[in-house]
Amino acid sequence: MTHAMSRLGAMMFLQFFIWGAWFVTLGTYLVQGPLQASASQVATAFLSQSIGAIVAPFLVGLIADRYFAAQRILAVLHLAGAVLLWLASTATDFTTFSACVMGYMLLFMPTLALANSVAMRHMQSPEKQFPLVRVAGSIGWIIAGVLIGWMGWEQAHRLELTFQMAALASRLLGLSSGWIHCGC
Repeated sequence: MTHAMSRLGAMMFLQFFIWGAWFVTLGTYLVQGPLQASASQVATAFLSQSIGAIVAPFLVGLIADRYFAAQRILAVLHLAGAVLLWLASTATDFTTFSACVMGYMLLFMPTLALANSVAMRHMQSPEKQFPLVRVAGSIGWIIAGVLIGWMGWEQAHRLELTFQMAALASRLLGLSSGWIHCGC
C-alpha cells in the first residue's frame, strides 16, 4: 500500500471509528446513564441518524465541489461535529443532549459520502483500490468497540467518555484533512 493509499485508509479508519465510538452504546448511555431516558427519548435520539441521512446531503451537496473542495467541507463538518459530540457528553438534560445529537447527525451523515468521494477522486483505479481503503473504515468501527470494552467504560458507567473519544477523533480528522491531497 502506497503512502497516499495509507492516508486515505487513515481517513476511512477515523471516519468510522468516530461513528462506532459512540453510536453503538448510545441506547445504553441514554437508559443507564445520567439522563435516564425513556424509550421514546431513546427512539428520538436514534431517529436523528435517519433525519440527518435524509436532510443533510441535500444541503451539503449544494456546496460540495461547487464552491469548496470536498476535503475542506469534510474538515469543517468534523470540527463542528467534534464540538457537538463533546457538548453531548456533558449534557445534563435530554433536550440539550438531543439537540447536540441531532445537530451532530446533520453534520456527520454527509461526511460518509464526502469521504467516499474524496477517496475515489484521489485514486487512479478506484474499482481496485477503494475496497482496500474502505475496509479500514470497518476496522475503525471494530477498534472503537474493542477499545470501549477494553477500557471498561460500560461497566464503570462512564459511557460519556465514548462521546469524548469520538469528539477527539473527529477533531483529529478535521484538522488532518489537509493530508488527504494525494495522487494514488
